Amino acid sequence: MRTLTPNEARVLATLMEKARTVPDSYPLSLNALVLGCNQKTSRDPVMELTDAQAQAAIDTLKAQSLVFEASSSRVPRFEHNFQRGFGVTEAQAVLLGLLMLRGPQTPGELRLSSERWYKFADIASVEDALGQLKARGEDSGALMVVQLPRAAGMREQRWAHLLCGEASLSALAPMQRASSAINPEAEPVSLGQAERLQQRIESLESQVAQLQGQLARLYQELGLPQG
Repeated sequence: MRTLTPNEARVLATLMEKARTVPDSYPLSLNALVLGCNQKTSRDPVMELTDAQAQAAIDTLKAQSLVFEASSSRVPRFEHNFQRGFGVTEAQAVLLGLLMLRGPQTPGELRLSSERWYKFADIASVEDALGQLKARGEDSGALMVVQLPRAAGMREQRWAHLLCGEASLSALAPMQRASSAINPEAEPVSLGQAERLQQRIESLESQVAQLQGQLARLYQELGLPQG
């Protein structure tokens, strides 16, 4: 499996997210996919993909059998094949998808982020799945995740994905240094605060997804093309 580009990783992870969080709107049209890729919340980094860039990423992912086009829809719709394509368990696929969408996270953050994707029993089960991915990569020589050095103000070490190659980690060092310089004694956000914020974000995302689905059905009923 070749290294993914950032655009391909965003398209693939967005399909993985929407398959689990808004199944009624899945598979996704190109328009809905681009909207999901360019969300301002739960994305790190925030991106501004064009339709052409998303379509180019879809085409290369289709060539690798990581994305398929649904055949039962008048408007082209797309679905992912990540779990089978990479040969990972559901829990491992969820963690990789979250790392692709939201950047490096601690096991605790990953457990909170995964609430609408997959129910991990506890943080230990997240750490176990990450450890399995790391061990598998070390055995095969194709690393998929890496544990990062402890950042300033963090009690836990963060994990990052390597599906875009190790070069993708080079941008993290300046960010970590800047964070330390701004506030070297910063305290991490409490678990309760993070959970409340995550719940608020997910509620807003769900409302937006429902509105997008209603709009898409309206376009279809009126026979209008989706812009």
